[in-house]
Amino acid sequence: MKISREWATPLTIGSFLLMAVTGILMFFHLDMGLNKLAHEWLGWIMVAGVIAHAVANWGAFKRYFIASASGRAIIAAGVLVLAGSFATLPGGARDGFPPHIMAMKAVARAPIANVAPVAGRPADALLKDLAGAGISLPDSNASIESVVGGNRELEAKAMAVLFKSTPRR
Repeated sequence: MKISREWATPLTIGSFLLMAVTGILMFFHLDMGLNKLAHEWLGWIMVAGVIAHAVANWGAFKRYFIASASGRAIIAAGVLVLAGSFATLPGGARDGFPPHIMAMKAVARAPIANVAPVAGRPADALLKDLAGAGISLPDSNASIESVVGGNRELEAKAMAVLFKSTPRR
């Protein structure tokens, strides 16, 4: 298929509309249903659309790098903001992880005996439920991490088992 402005520009516009609306909804915590999933996965369509749009308009695109001082300044500012977005703010996430991930890691590293009060269930019940889910710990002094290692899928499965019936207070 030949890259053409006839479809590359509308693809860029349509995908931008999707990214803008779902991004704004997520920013204000108003997203629902498949908004976040659509934003994350259909964002690849925007990437493809923008690349196709740049290729279809290569002459004009190239001029922003060669002949336009303001174009270069805007592009440079975008690159600097992107680079800055990888920085961790002081007092922010330790080791670059968000707080909820750090909490999950702390639970995974703790002995089940220590996790039981947080889960609101006896340690032996947690061990039994974990074993039923295919995650067998030798005793209540073992941690989830000691059994699943770095397998995030199994760790998430264990967390779901641990906190499945925590009563709300």
